[in-house]
Amino acid sequence: MAGKTTPMMEQFLALKQEAGDCLLFYRMGDFFELFFDDAKTASAILDIALTTRGEHGGEPVPMCGVPVHSADSYLARLIKGGCRVAIAEQVETPEEAKIRAKKEGTPSSKALVKRDIVRFVTAGTLTEEALLEPRNANLLVALADVRGAIGLASCDISTGIVVLEECKPEMLGAYLARLGANEIVAPEDWAHGPDEFTSRPKGDFSSDDGSERLRKLHGVATLDGFGDFSRAMLAAAAGLISYLEHVGRGNLPMLLPPVSRCGAEGMVMDEATRASLEILRSQDGSRSGSLIAAIDRCVTGAGARQLAEDLGSPLLDQSAIEERLALVQFWHGQPIDRADLREALRALPDIGRALGRVVAGRGSPRDLGQVRDGLRDARLLHETLARQSDHPVLLKQLMPHLTGHSALVDLLTNALVAAPPTERSGGGYIADGYDVGLDELRQVSGNARKAIAAMEARYRDETGIASLKIKHNGVLGYFIEVPSRHGDVLMEQDSGFTHRQTMKGAVRFNSVSLHEEATRIAEAGGRALTAEEAHFEELTSAVIASQKAIAQTAAALARIDVAAGQAERAAEGDWCKPEIAGTTELAITAGRHPVVEAALTKTNDRFVANDCSLAHQDRLWLIGGPNMGGKSTFLRQNALIVLMAQAGGYVPAQSATIGLVDRLFSRVGASDNLARGRSTFMVEMVETAAILSQATERSFVILDEVGRGTSTYDGLALAWSVVEAVHSKIACRCLFATHYHELARLADSCKALSLHHVKAREWKGDLVLLHEVSEGPADRSYGLAVAKLAGVPAPVVKRAKQVLQKLEAARAETGGIAAGLGELPLFANAALADERKELEPGDILKEKLESADLDALSPREALDFLYDLKRELTSTKP
Repeated sequence: MAGKTTPMMEQFLALKQEAGDCLLFYRMGDFFELFFDDAKTASAILDIALTTRGEHGGEPVPMCGVPVHSADSYLARLIKGGCRVAIAEQVETPEEAKIRAKKEGTPSSKALVKRDIVRFVTAGTLTEEALLEPRNANLLVALADVRGAIGLASCDISTGIVVLEECKPEMLGAYLARLGANEIVAPEDWAHGPDEFTSRPKGDFSSDDGSERLRKLHGVATLDGFGDFSRAMLAAAAGLISYLEHVGRGNLPMLLPPVSRCGAEGMVMDEATRASLEILRSQDGSRSGSLIAAIDRCVTGAGARQLAEDLGSPLLDQSAIEERLALVQFWHGQPIDRADLREALRALPDIGRALGRVVAGRGSPRDLGQVRDGLRDARLLHETLARQSDHPVLLKQLMPHLTGHSALVDLLTNALVAAPPTERSGGGYIADGYDVGLDELRQVSGNARKAIAAMEARYRDETGIASLKIKHNGVLGYFIEVPSRHGDVLMEQDSGFTHRQTMKGAVRFNSVSLHEEATRIAEAGGRALTAEEAHFEELTSAVIASQKAIAQTAAALARIDVAAGQAERAAEGDWCKPEIAGTTELAITAGRHPVVEAALTKTNDRFVANDCSLAHQDRLWLIGGPNMGGKSTFLRQNALIVLMAQAGGYVPAQSATIGLVDRLFSRVGASDNLARGRSTFMVEMVETAAILSQATERSFVILDEVGRGTSTYDGLALAWSVVEAVHSKIACRCLFATHYHELARLADSCKALSLHHVKAREWKGDLVLLHEVSEGPADRSYGLAVAKLAGVPAPVVKRAKQVLQKLEAARAETGGIAAGLGELPLFANAALADERKELEPGDILKEKLESADLDALSPREALDFLYDLKRELTSTKP
């Protein structure tokens, strides 16, 4: 009757309640079906037809579905669309359902196959090859707050790498920006940001639970051998493992022993700096146009992922940086050997991710084959490298990880066919000769098939029906088929054939002999599949037992690929090996912007290289010049060269000496953040505030056009005070680009500040941008010339000239907008004066009284002193 809920719909609704906010993929035969709002959401994202099935509550039930065999591609689109998906599979066969129904006293005709959610698919928990980007890591990050310290546990479950770290709440944004997580998990009452995260019960984030889980997971009595982990780190680890157990329905993926990362180990960059420098993503969110796109010459996905991590987390340890540089130099000096190495690496499978799928229980015969081939080729690579000499330190450390898997490789080589299939349900992946019993079963099955072919020929001769065929399908098994016109011959009682099915144009039969042969084939085939499945489990167990060593091999191959790729890119672009110094020096000769230069090369244009030399006595460059003259490019290229050097790679310059930078700040090209209700100027001020509060003497800061988003007077005042603060209070290396010519006066009072400009010339009324950085202040801004170059109508430019002449005349008469600024005290002195102004009147009087020697005052001096105190008191009254 209408509105009645069917058993199937009851089962679906129960599973949907368990799935929560996830879309539910409900298995029905060869399809995953979605119902109700899930169907509406999925049909819109996947662009598939939305239909209806039956009724619920008197209304048609919306429905759509995707084929099981191609579900991965649909899952990928749903995950990219911001969805999470619960997979509900059939956990018993129809035959098992009928047996269960019989025991329960339910008619077998009404037996409903049991279904259960076997896993949740989320952005941070993907392992399938089709769902992952080969050259990008897929990070899941869990957050926890323990007494004001934020713990972060990050994991790429496709490779099993787990990193634990801790930061202050105000630094969380910078840490998350570095990690670039695909999914973030936090307690349900989390208030520290970011805006979007997956909420989990607060009880999942216990430091004691995290310690216990990690010890149990890795079979150790103490975690001391893995590192020193704070309670905040362990609480985050507990949340991470709990969430992975939840999405895997009790099955954990491969998790390697955790690594402790200290924030002091690497250069710190906040989210704004990363976005400004376009390190891993350009402004439009794509890889194209980013720093990594211009640098990446890795030939493996694992190498590309390692390079992204290097660029996202530049080092602060000088010896570690120099070890990486030495490995790049080693391959840079051997172009022929480097080419051979890269060719060998190119053929390698992604064994790290194949291993991750095997350990997670989602591996295939093909994954086992990839582990086998990768380990075998790693051993061959080790043999090749062993024949070379003068290995750098890092290569000596990596080489032992390329070998040591001979027994496992031999096992997998003997057990598996050369090219194993991606599905194991059909068998055929265990090699002949590995299992005598399996070979015999295959022989029986093969002989039976030959017998059926002989039987078909015999039946044709006996019946005289040349078109008689023996066929097979999943419903009837083997059967005999003849055209309808010959059906009557086989229908006769003494024909020896039994009628099974009449089709349009054909009739199907069975026979005793065919049934016997079919039974032999089915039994042998089933036993063969069972035998192969048992071997698959044995091989999987052998791989899992060596998972840590295999993961180390994968990491070593990735590091070698990064070094060879860096050497290749350096050779292409004539890049240099930077010198790393423990000082605050920054000396770059003929530096270039790697992304801009790559773009110009495509159009056969030349990039104009520029020098940059900052030291303690000349640490702040004030750079003027016209728009489009190259100021922003110059600022960014020097920041990128520092980043690339501390990541352990060559840099686009003739020479470079890099004094280690602890924090890199870039405030270049802010834009509106409408989602947070911030204007361009507000964004600029927030970013500037972060620099002024977080930068240290060892930092490198690039600032572009600070103060341009407000009135001229406000903007100049802010720019002036920011320059003074960076120079006198922070005393760090800084490049400051501006259009405020008045700031040039700071060169008189700021001894470590020097003036520079980008060259430009007007030739026959047109502006020529030279893109050269030279010493000295800019003579003019060329704003009107740039406007003309940009296509502003001539009458508008002409009128602007008239207005400009009037303004300049007024400035000449009054002393200009910066009149009187020369008499201002420096930042430190002004700050001290401001502190005195902020004292309460009583404090000022008390200070004067305490400092006065009353016994030494004459009567007249005492009276004057009293008058002074009265005037002071009167002047401070509101």
